[in-house]
Order: sequence, then C-alpha cells, then structure tokens
Amino acid sequence: MLELISTSSPLFFAGVLVFGLLIGSFLNVVIIRLPARLQHDWHCQCKELLEIENQDNAVAEPPPGIMWSRSQCPKCGHLIRAHENIPLLSYVFLKGRCAGCKAPISIRYPVIEATTAILFLVVAMHFGPTLQSMAAIGLTALLIVLATIDIDHQLLPDDLTFVVLWAGLFLSLFNVFTDPVSSIIGALAGYLSLWLVYHLFRLLTGKEGMGYGDFKLLAALGAWTGWQMLPLIILLSSLVGAVIGLIMIALKRHKSSQPMPFGPFIALAGWIALMWGDQIINIYLRSSGLGGL
Repeated sequence: MLELISTSSPLFFAGVLVFGLLIGSFLNVVIIRLPARLQHDWHCQCKELLEIENQDNAVAEPPPGIMWSRSQCPKCGHLIRAHENIPLLSYVFLKGRCAGCKAPISIRYPVIEATTAILFLVVAMHFGPTLQSMAAIGLTALLIVLATIDIDHQLLPDDLTFVVLWAGLFLSLFNVFTDPVSSIIGALAGYLSLWLVYHLFRLLTGKEGMGYGDFKLLAALGAWTGWQMLPLIILLSSLVGAVIGLIMIALKRHKSSQPMPFGPFIALAGWIALMWGDQIINIYLRSSGLGGL
C-alpha cells in the first residue's frame, strides 16, 4: 500500500495533504498546552528550589497533557467529541462556534491546520517521496509550533529547539541536506552570529534586542542547512521582520516601543533557505554579475 502511494503522484500528494491536516490539528494542541505545562514545571521547580510550600499544602494540578488529555472548550469546558474535531470540516459544520456554549472558536485553529497541510504539500512536491521530504515535513511542523508559540508568548522552548538542532546534526551524518562539517559550523556560526549582535546592541543601546531562543533557533537551522545558508537566513529574516514591523506600526497594530518576536521570521527564512536557498543564491549571483567569477 505504501509503495503504491509513493509511486502514484496523485495518491502521494493527497496522502500528504490529509496527513498535514491531521498533524495541523495536533499542532494546535501542542501550541496551546506546551507553554502552560512548561510554566507549571518552572513554577514547581522554583518553589522546590526556594523551599516554598503551599499554604494549604495542596499540590497544584498540572495542565492537561499534550498527548492523551481530551480537548475541551476553554469557555464552558465542553469535551470535544470526535466528529467535532475533524480538521477544517468541523469548524465549517459548527459554523465556528462551540457545540456546547456557542462561544466563537478562534479562526487560528483551521488556519494552522490548512497552513500545515499546504506547507507539507509544498515540501512533498519539492522533494518527492524521499528521506529529504520526510525530514523537511518534520522540520516544518516544529517550525510552525515554535513560530506560533513565540508570537503568543515570546518564547522559543528549548524542548523543541534542541530537537531541531540535534535532528539537523544527525541528518548531516547521512548528507541529507548538508555534510557534517557544514552542519556543525552552521550550528556554531548561527548561535555566535546572533549572540554577537545581541551583545553589541546591548552595549550600544543598553537594551536587549532579542532573546537567547533566537540564537538557538538560528543555530538549529544552521545545522540543517549548513553555514553557507546563514547569510541568506539572516538577510531574509531581517528584511521580512522589518517590512512586517513597519506595516503593523503603520496600521497601529503594534507600538514601536513594544518588542516583536523575531523567531517567526527566522523560522520562515530558514524554511525558505532549506527549500530554495541554492536557487535564490544562484539568482542573486547571476543578477549581480558575480556568477561567472
């Protein structure tokens, strides 16, 4: 069956699209629950370190687990039934409202499901039924989660960033996207480049321009793409971030003094570099006259 799907393009792409919708639904759960669980764990660790006990000696109940706890409406607590949890279709059938209390369901849920499915399909069409495609689909899912959590909480969890880093280094052993030397140098250079920018900016302005999670994410993407793609990732992320920031300020959706998460722009730039980095660099070299040097 799997061989039939992999050798038949329509079946392969249809399977990837459906798989993307299902994974997108799961990513919504991770995006909502992972930060809450991390915050609970950090709170418990701080209390244990400081030897602080609850006044009523009650142990705070942890947030729902990511894998096994059933989803429920945040307004009324209505447990989401199976037919109410079908990607995209359930949102349409329910008319964007909870089946229990009729409270509006955030449009972000179907948007993330559709985005995941579309990006998975783009990856599959680009790499075909290969190991590269499987690896890039996994990276795409992790980047969607990291980018969305950073938008919500200005946080890039190490639990996910380190998975991206180690996966990139591991894949380099088999030259899936780059060789081991380029991967290791990419991880080191990715971290150190933003680390230097961070400290120079703080030295000149007395302010912190970005967080350490951004360093780790760029290091992780350097491990996937190799050090050769880092200039492209930094340039693209800075350009897109500046344009979107100016647009949001102009539309009064963001204050100039308010910090903006940089992780989503790094994630988008890294994904583009993995997919079309070589083509973009070649186009630039040819248009600038450097291609024949």
